[in-house]
Amino acid sequence: MARLPSLPKRYHSASVWGLYGFGLLPAAYAFYLGATGQLPGNPVKEFEHLLGLWALRFLVATLAISPIRDLFGINWLRYRRALGLLAFYYVLMHFLAYMLLDQRLNFPSILADIARRPFITIGMAALVMLIPLALTSNNWSIRRLGTRWNTLHRLAYVIATAGAVHFSMSVKVIGAEQLLYLGLVAVLLVWRLVRKPYLRRKRQAANAPVRTAAGSACGHLRLARTSTLDRISTKR
Repeated sequence: MARLPSLPKRYHSASVWGLYGFGLLPAAYAFYLGATGQLPGNPVKEFEHLLGLWALRFLVATLAISPIRDLFGINWLRYRRALGLLAFYYVLMHFLAYMLLDQRLNFPSILADIARRPFITIGMAALVMLIPLALTSNNWSIRRLGTRWNTLHRLAYVIATAGAVHFSMSVKVIGAEQLLYLGLVAVLLVWRLVRKPYLRRKRQAANAPVRTAAGSACGHLRLARTSTLDRISTKR
């Protein structure tokens, strides 16, 4: 399989910061559309919807980094942290838009919504679970937590599932878009389950020719030694 040309290492840091910049453009553009009256229907609800949708997209993109590397050999791991933080920023903006623009800081109404409306309960749970992941998305936390960091960040799969369910439950009729994100998250979850056996078989297949070549070389060496010994015994 042909590999994509790799980015020179000196541009890695700039490309990550560029991802942050491009990643925040949809939020800025949605805000511009809302401020200029170009969002259809209820502009506040539409603004909330766009922020939540981009949060889900960044969550899916974050979880897709490992399968892309495993299946296609494309290593974009350097962008995974940025994608995860962008997902957190969008979830946070989605909630703030709901709290400030929709509910206008009516806390009794907000708490009642969280308690009575299941899709808001699920969305709020996703936000709460994202907070420790965002706070530990740094090298110091990785060193400090060790293997516990990996365990903690597996919550990303639960959060993505909650996000897809929240998105689907927020509409009256589940359409193609909702089914698409539910399907993508399901595929990522299944890949998580089969990833280790797949990689183990892949390593075994890659090592098989090496072992065969080594065995063949040992066989030739044994034959050569046997022939040499035979010649010596014949001379004797």
